[in-house]
Amino acid sequence: MKRRINKVAIIGSGIMGSGIACHFANIGVEVLLLDIVPRELTEKEKKQGLTMDDKQVRNRIVNTSLQDALKSKPSPIYHKDFANRIKTGNLEDDISKVSEVDWIMEVVVERLDIKKKVFDNLEKYRKPGTLITSNTSGIPIQQMNEGRSEDFQKHFCGTHFFNPPRYLRLFEIIPGPDTSEEVLEFLNEYGEKFLGKKSVVAKDTPAFIGNRIGTYSIMSLFHMVKELDLTIEEVDKLTGPVIGRQKSATFRTVDLVGLDTLKHVAEGLHKGVPTDEEHDLYAMPDYINTMVENEWFGSKSGQGFYKKIKKDDGSSEIQSLDLNTLEYRAQKKANFSTLEQTKTIDKVEDRFKVLVDGKDKAGEFYRKNFAAIFTYSSKRIPEITDELYKIDDAMKAGYGWEHGPFQIWDAIGVEKGIEIMKAEGKEPAAWVNEMLEKGNKSFYTVKEGNTWYYDIPSKEYRKIPGQDAFIILDNIRESKEVFSNSGVVVEDLGDGILNVEFRSKMNSIGGDVLDGLNKAIDMAEKDYQGLVVANTGKNFSVGANIGMIFMMAVEQEYDELNMAIKYFQDTMMRMRYSSIPTVAAPHAMTLGGGCELSLHADKVVAAAETYIGLVEFGVGVIPGGGGSKEMTVRAADTFQKDDVELNRLREHFLTIGMAKVSTSAYEAYDLNILQKGKDIVVVNPDRQLAIAKKHALLMAENGYTRPIMRKDIKVLGKQALGAFLVGTDQMFAGKYISEHDKKIANKLAYVMAGGDLSENSYVSEQYLLDLEREAFLSLTGERKTLERLQHMLQKGKPLRN
Repeated sequence: MKRRINKVAIIGSGIMGSGIACHFANIGVEVLLLDIVPRELTEKEKKQGLTMDDKQVRNRIVNTSLQDALKSKPSPIYHKDFANRIKTGNLEDDISKVSEVDWIMEVVVERLDIKKKVFDNLEKYRKPGTLITSNTSGIPIQQMNEGRSEDFQKHFCGTHFFNPPRYLRLFEIIPGPDTSEEVLEFLNEYGEKFLGKKSVVAKDTPAFIGNRIGTYSIMSLFHMVKELDLTIEEVDKLTGPVIGRQKSATFRTVDLVGLDTLKHVAEGLHKGVPTDEEHDLYAMPDYINTMVENEWFGSKSGQGFYKKIKKDDGSSEIQSLDLNTLEYRAQKKANFSTLEQTKTIDKVEDRFKVLVDGKDKAGEFYRKNFAAIFTYSSKRIPEITDELYKIDDAMKAGYGWEHGPFQIWDAIGVEKGIEIMKAEGKEPAAWVNEMLEKGNKSFYTVKEGNTWYYDIPSKEYRKIPGQDAFIILDNIRESKEVFSNSGVVVEDLGDGILNVEFRSKMNSIGGDVLDGLNKAIDMAEKDYQGLVVANTGKNFSVGANIGMIFMMAVEQEYDELNMAIKYFQDTMMRMRYSSIPTVAAPHAMTLGGGCELSLHADKVVAAAETYIGLVEFGVGVIPGGGGSKEMTVRAADTFQKDDVELNRLREHFLTIGMAKVSTSAYEAYDLNILQKGKDIVVVNPDRQLAIAKKHALLMAENGYTRPIMRKDIKVLGKQALGAFLVGTDQMFAGKYISEHDKKIANKLAYVMAGGDLSENSYVSEQYLLDLEREAFLSLTGERKTLERLQHMLQKGKPLRN
């Protein structure tokens, strides 16, 4: 029988429980969230005359926890309406309702005795065959399994989400001694396909995979920082984006997570892995113990490795902790010559060889750090997992590393890595040397578009399972390339579908990208069936090439700038009016020109984590690549009655004027940037390109016909223009906007009203594009706009247009 999850029960509404509940709601599952009944009334409840029998009181803990979660930033939920999918209750009045669910997940405090009591109660009401799992971060599954019924044991295992559940993709599945294979297979697939996670089946060992390696990495740095006499700023500089890690790097991340939380995990490992060769490393250094005694836990306590203070002039300053004196001081800039050598290296994996060869303290740090993590990771096989790729998957999905330990080691070179390890007095696990002796020089290899890993027991390469649902551009780029220039690579995805992959700096859209898009459309129209625009960059595209626009504006080369903007518009219109279907697959930041491209595709297959919007107002212009036109068209398509037409247009006007950016793809529907019934959202970004390809192919196979260019767009003329101008006057008079902001808004108003036509009229898209381009060009001649453009350029950011 095919198992389906329509309703889940989450037991425990703390930070993790509420976060997991929200993520199940994100994917459309009905959620029952339960927690304990309070022991006594609050003063507020007493004043209200409430008693312990009132539902409001009995559900206070669960309701307060859920509301706190929903108010938190970043939000745990894709769209505020999705919270309606969560029903709350308590473990006395509502526990019988677990008989109605398909999956029960326990997320209570990390104490075995409490968990066992919860399981005792759940067994009274749980329907046989219902999945039951524990979101423990370290308690052995086999201990929780003891004393349970046979059906419970068969359907029980650990399912470890990482916090915050919406954003961190690791989903560890830890089987108990009696967990059925069917349950493991189902959870593995469900995590990937429905929850959008990277599912990793782990062994029932302390801290499992992610936290075992991740905690070791942090503890190793805690000890190393004193050994090398590094400041916390220097460590965060060395362990951040330069090596493909989060901006918060090490110490800022610990502040966010909480030093007390890390100490709890590390102490658990110190106790739980007595035979670990690095057992002593899990003991906290003295300076960490002092910080814990002082309750310097990080963000939750107001100070940790960093502290925000108010200065005498009222401004704020972030100070850093001096690890030698344990006093806070002004931050020091971290500079290393080795890092300077990597500034021209765009691909993170290409930096590692340079970093370990550094002659300064940074080079010494990387050699020590990588030697430690390589050694430790290799020796955890087969203790925590039999497959090396699972360690890499866990660190990427759970800790936000761009590359896992074995991928970094491959980038440096396996033999070079061993050389570095020996220089630091370390040795890899024996299987690594055996791998080299067999003539295998890397942990991974690519064959026929798939990634294969070195399998230690068989001493052969095996294909990483689950790749059939993915298209991995890194694996096919070289063999499937049909065209490339400095801004794009066009790949043949098979079945008559091409893909355009942006490869420009920050995926900004300049002339080379536009050339590549046009070339790809030409090729697709001649010899293929459809076109996808997708890439694997950190962001889909954060805008147009600011340097080009700024230089033309400064030199007052308005004819050239006019041609450049028209080329952008024409390219977007080709996306809409080519003879083959076009599909955009945006993800992460999709701003300005990236948004405009998505607006003009026949279909959008967006990652759930897509932050999309037209943000041109921030640099003093209006959307000039068809965005102003398209929002006018979309507003007109919503017109129903005369009395609401202006309101509909105003909503779309404000979307641009307030530079609104969705906090998820689902919010983009509210902005009419994504359209219901046409565009879709994909929760697992690994599947996005394959799904986009399927939709392009489906449209082609269904007999795609080029659309007819629109000439039926209703514009409101002076009726709308007058209303908008009055509004901007009032905003300026109230000092809500500057004079320059008013000028930009008025230009946009002119475009979206269709000019100063005396009455409602029907116009063409080209008419609106011409108005848009004229307004854009006029604004680039404004001094304030040039100042904003220059500021963006100096900061090294592309224009979000």
